Amino acid sequence: MRKRQIRGHYMATNNLQIENHPAQGKGREARTQSIATRFTRAEEQALLKRAEASGKNLREWARDALLRTEKNERRSDMEMHIFTELVGIQMLLMNTLGTLLSGETRTKEEVHAMFGQIQKSKAAQAQEILSKRAQQALQK
Repeated sequence: MRKRQIRGHYMATNNLQIENHPAQGKGREARTQSIATRFTRAEEQALLKRAEASGKNLREWARDALLRTEKNERRSDMEMHIFTELVGIQMLLMNTLGTLLSGETRTKEEVHAMFGQIQKSKAAQAQEILSKRAQQALQK
């Protein structure tokens, strides 16, 4: 067990590594919130190895990992939105090209109804496409 001086007092610590925090950067918002969690010794060792491999201390590596996860979820939401819109465009093309190429026309009301139907069904269609792809990947 080591002792560490904090604000003029010595505190005992059994941490494997005490990291020095760099001074707060100019213009950066102060970090005032923290999240505590517990790990087994084996989990801690595995996380320390990952942190060291990235050249960071455990706290900074864990912070980056959490923020990266949050950003990936936001990116995933955006990717799903874009995919859904692409499915909508595909549905629109499939519903109109055949008619246009054969020289037929549609009324304004028919086109408006088709747009409405595509808006209502494109998300379900996108989910169905992704489900089919996932099933195909499992069968390979």
